[in-house]
Amino acid sequence: MRLPKRGEKGFTLIELLIVVAILGVLAAVVIPNVGRFIGRGEQEAKDTELSNMQTAVISMMTDNNLPTLSDPVDTTRTNDMNAFPDTTAAASKGTDPNGNTYDGSDKLGFILYQHDIIGGDGNNDVGLVNYTSTNTTAYWYIVDSSGTVTQYDTAP
Repeated sequence: MRLPKRGEKGFTLIELLIVVAILGVLAAVVIPNVGRFIGRGEQEAKDTELSNMQTAVISMMTDNNLPTLSDPVDTTRTNDMNAFPDTTAAASKGTDPNGNTYDGSDKLGFILYQHDIIGGDGNNDVGLVNYTSTNTTAYWYIVDSSGTVTQYDTAP
């Protein structure tokens, strides 16, 4: 290899072609794998949210001594946990886990977000329980009377 003369600087055409070829091979390997990871993450997030909703329904049913939810259960898809899973009249709630009777100022039904677990307190902001961490969810849900949750990607 000869020494460059004064004023001759830069890379040869062969060196530039080798760099471009290496970058092309790296791109061919990396780009398809990144696409797979993104899709897998979205599915895992969806599965996790369904698991969280199922756990929340089971917890709510256990805390309130509910062998089943009211029948028939509303089968309208929702992502609003203030209305999920059961917004029956307060009178159908009977008594709370402490034996107190629910009254008209208590929240209606058994719900997963801001559930009024204490009856007869006369104040809606006392004894509120959140079985879910947020009021709304990314996906839509229905639940059957046994407490089994079904997930949907879109609203009805």
